[in-house]
Amino acid sequence: MTERKLSSTNFYNQSFLEEKCALNELIYLLSKRWMTEVLFSIEEGNTRFNALKEDLEHISDHILADRLKFLEQHELIHKDYLPGNPPRTEYTLTAKGEQLSSLLGGLCDFAEEKMQF
Repeated sequence: MTERKLSSTNFYNQSFLEEKCALNELIYLLSKRWMTEVLFSIEEGNTRFNALKEDLEHISDHILADRLKFLEQHELIHKDYLPGNPPRTEYTLTAKGEQLSSLLGGLCDFAEEKMQF
């Protein structure tokens, strides 16, 4: 679960929902701004920080770095360190990340076809 003030009603409500079903926590985490877009951008082949930044032109460096760190911690992406001068890093989806991205893509298709927003 994400960090919240331990005495808040939101903390108790979120804890209750997460205990009921792990999907509630996943939806909460993926609903953070830019999370799914970073995942989809990597899936589309944008594997370097600057390529991601260019693809997601309005994202700040801080938020992009935070989202990449989160996705890596949850084993949805893998960070490869490449030798050279200067050293480089590339991001790729893990098998778990590919599976999640596929599921989210299906949800996007559903939303576009069936929902009236």
